[in-house]
Amino acid sequence: MLPVDDTALAVTDTGGSGTPIVYLNGAYADQSHWRRVIAELGGDYRHITYDERARGRSKRSADYSFEACLRDLDAVLAARGVDRPLLVGWSYGGILSWHWADRNPDSVLGVVTVDAFPVGLTGVAGRERIRKEFRRVRLLLPIASRFGMGARMSADQHAEVNIELNEIGAASVPVLERIACPLRFVLATGASLGNQGDEMEQGRAALDPILARNPNLAISAKVASNHSTILRKDFPAVARAVRELAPTRARTTD
Repeated sequence: MLPVDDTALAVTDTGGSGTPIVYLNGAYADQSHWRRVIAELGGDYRHITYDERARGRSKRSADYSFEACLRDLDAVLAARGVDRPLLVGWSYGGILSWHWADRNPDSVLGVVTVDAFPVGLTGVAGRERIRKEFRRVRLLLPIASRFGMGARMSADQHAEVNIELNEIGAASVPVLERIACPLRFVLATGASLGNQGDEMEQGRAALDPILARNPNLAISAKVASNHSTILRKDFPAVARAVRELAPTRARTTD
C-alpha cells in the first residue's frame, strides 16, 4: 500500500531488470484486468499495476479528479524508482497516459493506448446525460465494484469522474498533436456501456486527422472486441503493441 495525499494505493510490481511497463486502468476498473496482457508478455518485462483511489484494494479519498490521478502516477513511479516507463492505458488510463507523457516528454519511453480517443460528451446536455445514466444504474454500482468495474463511490461521484474525463478527452487533440514519444493505438470496433448508435466508431474515426499530423502516432491494431471486453478477448494485440515499442533484450540482439 502506497500512501498518497489522503489515501493509499494498492500497487503490484513484478520487479526485475526488464523494461518497466506501468498499466493505467479504465475509469472504474482495477488492476486485475491486465492479467492476460501481463501473462502474454511474460517475465522479460517489469510489470507495475495499481488501483486508483476507491477502486480495487485502494482506499477512498476526498479527491477523485484527473489531476489527482496524475499525482498518483507520479507517486507510483517515484516509490518504485522507475525512470522512462512504457505507459499502457485503457480508456480513462489512455487519456491519462497522453497527458502525463505530454507533461513529462523526457521521462517516458512510449505509450500504448487501448480504445481511447479525443472525443467526449460535453456541455449541459452531455453532463446531464451522464448524470442520468449513472443514477439509473446506481443500485448496480456496488456489485460492479466487486468485479473490478465500479468504484466505491456514489452514483454522483461516478458521474463527476466521467464528466471531467469527457471534457478532458474532448480537449486532448492538441496534446496528441504534439506528443513527442512513440504512441500506438489498439482500438476496438464495438460499442460501450452508455453510448448510443455509432458514437464509439465516430470517436475512433476522430483519430485519423491527428495521425496524419503527428508521425509519432500510429494504429497498431483494430480488433473485433467492444470497449469493455478488449483486454479480455484481444489481449494478444495489446501485447504486440507493447513489443513494438519495447522489444525484449533477446529480440534487440537478434
